[in-house]
Amino acid sequence: MTARPAAAPSRRQLDLPGQTHVAEGPHDHTGMYVMHHAFRRDLAAFAASVRATPLTDVPTWQALARRWDRFASCLHHHHTAEDELYWPALLRAAEARGTGADLVEVRAMSEEHADIDPLVEACISGFAAVVDHPCEEHRNALDIRVAGLREVLGEHLRHEETVVLPLVQRVMTTEEFTAVEAAIGRSYPLRETAFLIGWAMSGLPPQGREAMVALAGTPYRVLHALVRGRFERGERAAFRHGGGGTL
Repeated sequence: MTARPAAAPSRRQLDLPGQTHVAEGPHDHTGMYVMHHAFRRDLAAFAASVRATPLTDVPTWQALARRWDRFASCLHHHHTAEDELYWPALLRAAEARGTGADLVEVRAMSEEHADIDPLVEACISGFAAVVDHPCEEHRNALDIRVAGLREVLGEHLRHEETVVLPLVQRVMTTEEFTAVEAAIGRSYPLRETAFLIGWAMSGLPPQGREAMVALAGTPYRVLHALVRGRFERGERAAFRHGGGGTL
């Protein structure tokens, strides 16, 4: 085990609706907390909409199914970037400056991702079933699947926020953290930029929006102004019956 990195000044961290812990320390977790907020927000909206959308409103169910595909894509990319970029870097830092217990926690992250993937796929099939054959049986099955994913993903996000992000603050150097954040940023496809900006900023309180602009730069604010209207129209089409749900 090598020496721990020299203590750097703590920076102000976000504390967003639904968030279970604030990991104080020198590294800026804005991006991670905003993504977690978006996942929680989406699942709350889907849960409410699955229960409230009339089975006769086929166009809205089709919009919900398309929107679920977008949610699933965002979650898959987020977890892939963590598994391929973030957790390996954190594991190396924990091997150098952490404990055996720290290594167990890092490895658990990818294991939990593997448990989440089948639940996401089951919901994709569930939305397709309601679209193809709208009935209470299919709605109830989908409702159970969304609720199950919401519980499992929620526990994963809690574990990450309460244990793993504080570990990041404790064992990663500024150089290591900056490098992995940059690599993750480069991993997102440019063709998804417009949707991702609207998606990440949706429903954020003012301090969350300002923190994202501070992290990503002023062009982010300009791009958000350009894509916000189209994104929100899509949200209204999908979630018109269920509202925003409760985080």
